[in-house]
Amino acid sequence: MNLKPIIETRNVDKHFGAFHALKGVTATFYEGQVTAIIGPSGSGKSTYLRTLNRLEAHDAGSITVDGIELNDDLKHLDAIRREVGMVFQSFNLFSHLTILKNVALAPMRVRKMSKADAEAKALALLERVGLKDQAHKYPVQLSGGQQQRVAIARALAMDPKVLLFDEPTSALDPEMVNEVLVVMRELAHTGITMLVVTHEMGFAREVADRLIFFDHGVILEDTTPAEFFANPAHERAKTFLSQVRSG
Repeated sequence: MNLKPIIETRNVDKHFGAFHALKGVTATFYEGQVTAIIGPSGSGKSTYLRTLNRLEAHDAGSITVDGIELNDDLKHLDAIRREVGMVFQSFNLFSHLTILKNVALAPMRVRKMSKADAEAKALALLERVGLKDQAHKYPVQLSGGQQQRVAIARALAMDPKVLLFDEPTSALDPEMVNEVLVVMRELAHTGITMLVVTHEMGFAREVADRLIFFDHGVILEDTTPAEFFANPAHERAKTFLSQVRSG
């Protein structure tokens, strides 16, 4: 099976002042692949994810998304951001807009879709995440789990080729985590490319095709979830797993 590369990073470096956050990170991600990115806090996993749509500019190396190099060229950046959706820890919904309008806004503004078409699409996506009946409410009227599901629907509204998730459940109360993971599991079976920075080891084990373990700004392991959880190759990974299991 020949998988097509969709994101390629080569020797990516990132500094925050004297702190070396990413140290020559090289990886290729393929269409339709679901990758879980895990590791201790401060290991570089979220920084790496944010470089992939230039929310953080990399200092050295190269990042290519669907054949377009990510750099200071605004046309390149615009083209890439049309194809790469992102779901954050905090939901970043517009508080003054209804749920329906939050989801319909980007297709209207960026894809130049008519209001009627954009709202029809938004309703279909809200139904997909189980929130069609909340379409005319405002974000403040929804729970955290519901708001995160709206954020996923909003990202999907642009028909992205890639979805990036930056710890999408970490800001949620424990009882709301599962409702978001259910939606993400369903998405994982649709063939969309997903990169998920997560602390949810069950999701990583069950849903991901691939698992990347970050530590101190480098990829320490890049393998299958089954292999990682059964037989991690590095002591650092073994320590991390023992802490996660006992925590």
